[in-house]
Amino acid sequence: MGDRGNVLELVMRETGTSQSELSRLSGVHQPSISQFLSGRVDLSDEQLDRLLSCMGRRLEVVRSVVRPELTRSERRSWLLHRRISSRLTRETLEVLEPVIQGNLSRLHRGVTGEPHERNLHRWQVLVDTRDLPGLKRVSTGLDRDSIEMREVSPMRGLLSEQERSEVLAQVG
Repeated sequence: MGDRGNVLELVMRETGTSQSELSRLSGVHQPSISQFLSGRVDLSDEQLDRLLSCMGRRLEVVRSVVRPELTRSERRSWLLHRRISSRLTRETLEVLEPVIQGNLSRLHRGVTGEPHERNLHRWQVLVDTRDLPGLKRVSTGLDRDSIEMREVSPMRGLLSEQERSEVLAQVG
């Protein structure tokens, strides 16, 4: 169950509201409520707020800055890609593209299984379309999708050994 589903379940328990009662109050079909609670269907903040209001509650979303928990390997990869991203421009991408395409070809021959094959295809599309914002997003992103894409990154060999050592010294 997702976080929103957990919140919905908690308020339903606190208020003694059954799925069928919430369905009658909100107009949301009971099977949909069941799917929200089980996590089979994502529930948006707006949908959750609407359902909570039927039980006399409101959703307050609190935003805060957090440092994500990364493994040592994930942090190393993020730092290396961040350094590469700082250099990526339309012009440098054109110069670096043969190396990146070579890495993609090598990875296509050696990588098997999902999600690696899918992520490798996504890298290929980003490079082929020269989607610079997309490449920077994947290189610097701390979301799980970006972290998983970097596991099959074609950006190997773009930093000098000295630059690589400087970056990795930050991790320890």
